[in-house]
Amino acid sequence: MRAFVVDAFTDRPFAGNPAGVCLLDRPADAAWMQRVAAELNLSETAFVHRTAETTYGLRWFTPTVEVDLCGHATLATAHVLHTQGAAPGAALHFDTLSGVLTARHHRHGAISLDFPADAPTATATPPHLATALGAEPRWTGRARHDLLVELADAATVRDLDPDIAALAGFSGRAVIVTASAPAGADHDFVSRVFAPAAGIPEDPVTGAAHCVLAPHWASRLRRAALNGAQLSARGGRVGVELRDDRVTLLGQAVTVFDGELTA
Repeated sequence: MRAFVVDAFTDRPFAGNPAGVCLLDRPADAAWMQRVAAELNLSETAFVHRTAETTYGLRWFTPTVEVDLCGHATLATAHVLHTQGAAPGAALHFDTLSGVLTARHHRHGAISLDFPADAPTATATPPHLATALGAEPRWTGRARHDLLVELADAATVRDLDPDIAALAGFSGRAVIVTASAPAGADHDFVSRVFAPAAGIPEDPVTGAAHCVLAPHWASRLRRAALNGAQLSARGGRVGVELRDDRVTLLGQAVTVFDGELTA
């Protein structure tokens, strides 16, 4: 079967977040998919099969676990299907553990994703979190799966050198660290995402995290349409627009590997 590596949320190779995409002709065994994801050893690998003209079954695996929502691997999947000629010009619908997600292609290579919003609720800062991060939280909130931590400024987020092993002990899928962008920047907020409990010490660019970041910063900045910069070593940009309980994520993707999976 065809297997791809795609850099998502970037317009150039070797940036953004790499995702594996495996094109299946029918649903596959979960244990096998988990082994393939471990072999590819990317933050997520997507497994997709067609169920109707523009509808697909889609599942995502990290090297160690299955996850119920992944933005960059969905973007990568939509990119691969588009480049392989799947229903050109039509919206693509993905049946997933998070319900039906829709991807649309736009001019100049942009892809928009329709995802559920996951607004965080303010909570007390967990004990020892500041020590694990190496920075004092300004605000802490809980989303459905993630812990959101707002820090003093973008420079603090950029320079963070957390204790990854300690962060693995906090409940939830990931610790999302964020701050407002500096004055004059071409983006509105910054973030980094650490998910060692899911086998990902730091995720380069995280679509699912922006389902949490979008409602948080829309409330703070009083604007529905925003741009986020994820400050990992590879870096990436995610456009977001909050629409009631949904978030539109906007980004681009580039195929860097196209091969055949033989096992």
